[in-house]
Amino acid sequence: MNDERVFLDTNIIVYAYDRDADRKHEIARDLLIDLWNAGGGILSPQVLQEFYVTVTKKIASPLASESAREIIEDFLTWDIVANDGESVLDAIDIQTSEKISFWDALVVVAARKGGADEILSEDLSDGRKFGEIAVRNPFLGAKGNF
Repeated sequence: MNDERVFLDTNIIVYAYDRDADRKHEIARDLLIDLWNAGGGILSPQVLQEFYVTVTKKIASPLASESAREIIEDFLTWDIVANDGESVLDAIDIQTSEKISFWDALVVVAARKGGADEILSEDLSDGRKFGEIAVRNPFLGAKGNF
């Protein structure tokens, strides 16, 4: 991942902590380790909020609230890009022009604000570009139980 600035969508960090996700867990965990070592990881409060709800309520083996809180606290050492009122307006424009969900558009806005080169996401189309930011689905082409 070199000196790249990488924005992580919620699903990537969820899989990194969801041991029931089989191969996706391994891939996401390895990606996080690489980003921890290289730096350059970018998140938004939206992603952290979605992560918390998902890992404490929606996965097969939920994490305890305190464990999820500790993970989020660790992530606060990364670059956290907060969306503001202008971000909401930008997301509305992106949603309309790019035909994606509003929540995905907010991810794109945060990635832009954070200077990301790449967005890692399972939800956005692999290879899609938003200006200079490329989307990559790290699970495509990997063998395993998906």
